[in-house]
Amino acid sequence: MTDNATPAVQAAPEGPAFRDRMAEVASAVHVVTTIGEKGRAGLTATAVASVSDAPPTVLVCIEGASRTLAAIVANGVFCINTLTGEQQELAEIFASRRGIDGEARFASAGWDALTTGAPALQGAVACFDCRLQGVHQAATHRILIGEVVGMRGRAGSSGLIYRRRRFESV
Repeated sequence: MTDNATPAVQAAPEGPAFRDRMAEVASAVHVVTTIGEKGRAGLTATAVASVSDAPPTVLVCIEGASRTLAAIVANGVFCINTLTGEQQELAEIFASRRGIDGEARFASAGWDALTTGAPALQGAVACFDCRLQGVHQAATHRILIGEVVGMRGRAGSSGLIYRRRRFESV
């Protein structure tokens, strides 16, 4: 194969091959949190995107069986906290890689609240405080649409990405 040659295309990729290709794609790392009737909960997420700026709207994709998903839907609010390069351990904790569950996860960092009361991470690159506007099913996940009702950020800080199945500071 020459440098200009196109690799063969796999018509219907299977899960493992798809995950391997997606592992090459760098994604910003976020901790998504909620609080309300179903309590305080959170998880690490990489499938986050801007939807619109009029009004400011974002989306996050969460696995359908997630307890945090159930809490977000019941509570009706969530905050997307974009992590700095120095917050890798927090990403590990909220990704269930440190054996710390539930409320104990929040002891590993400083939190406050913006508009909805959902936990907003002190020192995050950005916090997008949202009211849940919609939930859509897509395969094994749910796409949550949130209207941003509060936000803050830290200019000039490093970011945390997930690539090749590991966290990296950029």
